[in-house]
Amino acid sequence: MSETFDAVDRRLVLATQGGLPLVPRPYHQVAEQVGIPADEVMARLARMLAGGVIRRIGAVPNHYAIGYTANGMSVWDVPDECIDELGRQVGALAFVTHCYHRPRRLPDWPYNLFAMVHGGSRAEVMAKVA
Repeated sequence: MSETFDAVDRRLVLATQGGLPLVPRPYHQVAEQVGIPADEVMARLARMLAGGVIRRIGAVPNHYAIGYTANGMSVWDVPDECIDELGRQVGALAFVTHCYHRPRRLPDWPYNLFAMVHGGSRAEVMAKVA
């Protein structure tokens, strides 16, 4: 990948490393900033993602700004054959911001389903997890 990483890619990484702009067409705004067409922004980011130069493109909410003052990671040991369906169900809950599958680390860590839960208080978070 390094031989195809050019000055435009560098400008693109610098322009997006702090997050995408919160506008209806963020890639178009980044394109204006970097000086390339929006479709090229998306293609370059997709290439860098596929090549491992960048790990992910995703939203990172400011939990306090949206009213959450308490949070906690919940973890479960669920049957592997059920993890996709259970992950979809847990991830669809309004108070879960992200839910994902991680490998177990036996014998000490048997958990394979993780979800970040948010609420207005510790008691509220605990009730939601329950």
